[in-house]
Amino acid sequence: MLSYYNRRLIQIPIIVVALVLAASSAWLFVYNRLAGAGLMILTIFLLLFLYLAERKLHEDVQKYVTTLSYRLQKVGDETLQELPIGILLYNKEYMIEWANPFLTSYFEEETLVNESLYEVAEPLLPLIKSEKKAVIELNSKTFRVLSKPDERLLYFFDVTEQERTAQQFEEEKTALGIIFLDNHDDLTQGMDDQTWSNLNSLVTSILNNWAKENGMYLKRISSERFFAVMNERILHKLEENKFSILDEVREQTAKHYAPLTLSIGIGQGTVSLPELGDLAQSSLDLALGRGGDQAAIKQGEGKVKFYGGKTNPTEKRTRVRARVISHALRDIVTDSDKVIVMGHKYPDMDAVGASMGIRHVAELNDREGYIVIDFSQIDTAVKRLLNELKEQNPSLYSRIITPEEALEIATSRTLLVVVDTHKPSLVIENRLLSKAERVVVIDHHRRGEEFIKNPLLVYMEPYASSTAELVTELLEYQPKIKKITMLESTALLAGIIVDTKSFSLRTGARTFDAAAYLRTHGADTILVQKFLKEDIGTYIQRGQLIETVYFYKEGLAIAKGDDNYIYDSVLIAQAADTILTMNGVKASFVIARRSEDTVGISARSLGEANVQIIMEQMNGGGHLTNAATQLRDVSVEDAEMELCRILDEMTEGGTEE
Repeated sequence: MLSYYNRRLIQIPIIVVALVLAASSAWLFVYNRLAGAGLMILTIFLLLFLYLAERKLHEDVQKYVTTLSYRLQKVGDETLQELPIGILLYNKEYMIEWANPFLTSYFEEETLVNESLYEVAEPLLPLIKSEKKAVIELNSKTFRVLSKPDERLLYFFDVTEQERTAQQFEEEKTALGIIFLDNHDDLTQGMDDQTWSNLNSLVTSILNNWAKENGMYLKRISSERFFAVMNERILHKLEENKFSILDEVREQTAKHYAPLTLSIGIGQGTVSLPELGDLAQSSLDLALGRGGDQAAIKQGEGKVKFYGGKTNPTEKRTRVRARVISHALRDIVTDSDKVIVMGHKYPDMDAVGASMGIRHVAELNDREGYIVIDFSQIDTAVKRLLNELKEQNPSLYSRIITPEEALEIATSRTLLVVVDTHKPSLVIENRLLSKAERVVVIDHHRRGEEFIKNPLLVYMEPYASSTAELVTELLEYQPKIKKITMLESTALLAGIIVDTKSFSLRTGARTFDAAAYLRTHGADTILVQKFLKEDIGTYIQRGQLIETVYFYKEGLAIAKGDDNYIYDSVLIAQAADTILTMNGVKASFVIARRSEDTVGISARSLGEANVQIIMEQMNGGGHLTNAATQLRDVSVEDAEMELCRILDEMTEGGTEE
């Protein structure tokens, strides 16, 4: 240790003082020997005292430092051995070189030294290459692990209790549900009091037992509505069972010849109770808008999950509703300066036929009507219709405009009618949707999470066969100042025929009523067949697609096209329809490239499998028996793998949704 007097700030003053005292002693000795000798002795004594004091101080400091080093070493040893933090050192081969007792106590081995991390704690391996924190499970305990790759060192913090508390908090969060009896009024309308009472008691008993088994609170608030309070743990259990109560109620009531179905709307998330109630009601509206017989769960951040929906929706709409919607549409049209009608991208005959019908509604109310079509995104059938329109009715053909022309003529008072879709991402021109302040939505698809914002009027009927059918009914209640033309009625009929596969799917009594109305107004069935004809090349291509079909699971058939070849969207859909007609096929999926950066999947079923839910898992949608999706920047093989993964999830436990 450096001597205290070796420091220059101390050394120089002492030397100066010593020299001054020595000089003074010598000078005084000349004049007074006794006084000089005394001063000399005093100087020597003072210097000796300073030396001894510095020596004693040096020894004390040395002793203190030695004691402190020992204590620090002891504290360090005790810290490594007894601190409630796990410490582990490993070598380049991931063999454990040392672990403190705290960490070792969590393992059955008495010591972890020379054990391999691959055998002792394999979940640690992804962490040791990056200096990051992560939470992992080891031997039924939860640790937050901090990795120091440069030192090959791992720190373990036991957070089992914290994680358990956090998990308990998540599980105990409140969720609210509203249960609605879909067809209660329709079923009980003609029942006698005793039958109605028995059915009512049966449904109430089933729901009460279900609530009791799952630990939720259930209260009936009206003849067809129940209110449920649950937590996240209970809700997770219901999701694992895929809301089996939907099947139970339907099957039990069917035994009494009154097949009742439920719609369930649930709100969940870290939001206030009033917001949870709004989410539950919004979820119920979604479930009902998609045809009922299903559960919808809406989270606070806006995500929606659907369960059930295994049955085809039954026809519920009435003539009264069609008349009310038609009159409301007439009022909105007359209050607008013009009407622009727009369908979805790559419009089919249903979208084009419905657009022509709405344009005729505008004409009947003395307003200019225009149809938006992107001529680069139309199939062969639509091209034939437009060519026929151009030859036979040039004035009507002139009302068909491009998206750019629509953007130019649209004003603040222009009415935009969106047909055959309700998703902003699927419309022909999204900019037109953003510019329009007045929007009406007419669609027959089940409502999805994505929806056009703030429409003036929404006419969505998933029970209808097609949008053309809905528009035909609206036409019946419009002013009869001008008769619909043959081509317009033919286009509407073609839309119905295409979407019903020639009246074989999703066809109700109202479908035939609409077709009869169009037929009496000049619809030409021969011309419809002419529009829908296919050429030999298309037929051969479809056969080549079908040739690749295989059964992934029982009843689930998958076919795929060449990844280097671009297929027409109609061809893909037709291939899926054809495969569905084969023996043993419950659902068909055709995967093919639709453009350089897009792969399309067309899905069809006979109702046993809900292809809508499957396609929604891949950001698509549609109906229970007819759905599709488009995937960007993926290969056909990637799309096939993703579809198979979802099919595995949806059919887990042998239950198809």
